[in-house]
Amino acid sequence: MTAPLLEISGLGKRFGGFVALDGINLAVAEGERVGLIGPNGSGKSTLVNCICGTLVNESGTVRFNGESLAGLKAHERTHRGLARSFQLPRPFTSLTVAGNLRVPMVYTVNARPGTHLSAADIDARCAELLRLVGLDNKATHLPRDLTQVEMRKLELARALAAEPKLLIADEAMAGLSQAEVNDIVGLLINFNERGITIILIEHIMRAVMSFSQRLVVLVSGKKIADGTPDVVIQDPEVERAYLGQ
Repeated sequence: MTAPLLEISGLGKRFGGFVALDGINLAVAEGERVGLIGPNGSGKSTLVNCICGTLVNESGTVRFNGESLAGLKAHERTHRGLARSFQLPRPFTSLTVAGNLRVPMVYTVNARPGTHLSAADIDARCAELLRLVGLDNKATHLPRDLTQVEMRKLELARALAAEPKLLIADEAMAGLSQAEVNDIVGLLINFNERGITIILIEHIMRAVMSFSQRLVVLVSGKKIADGTPDVVIQDPEVERAYLGQ
């Protein structure tokens, strides 16, 4: 049996006396599309931060691509193929849209052993990514010139520029219209079809349901459900805790 791409075992995190994560177990197979949901304060962001290395868990383990991530800093985890996008886009405001994509190519992709992208390679990959997310006509613009949905697309493109094996997309659709949400869902599915495993954190349930092959639910730092979306959404505990029914 093939080992999971991401394997989390007994993960625990406290902030003083507050238990943010309580023995989380989660495995994500290569190529999966997983939705991670839960009410505010359920531990989703803490879990992502422990996976990505911006927080250190007190107990449990995180393994990625067969290797422990213990002791690795956030940028070292990115070098190994783990990337995330943020709920609030954080572009380099003084760089053009294309320039924002060049940064992870130079400092992440080229930092991997045996990899060296030439300037021509980087230009070609930037152009391809911009076409993929529909920003090819904005390559020379600054981020301040972009609309909200274009900023979301730039944030996803910056994560993809690091050529990850796993992308964690954190609320990539907050504040968007229905048509824009559909656009982002379509992009994420396209990324997945190109071989990228994706964990989507999102509160827009129709987006989560249309995107996810599997749904994981956190409540008060505990995993209360993990399965196919149609089964999970009918779980009485999920309805009470998350949907308020």
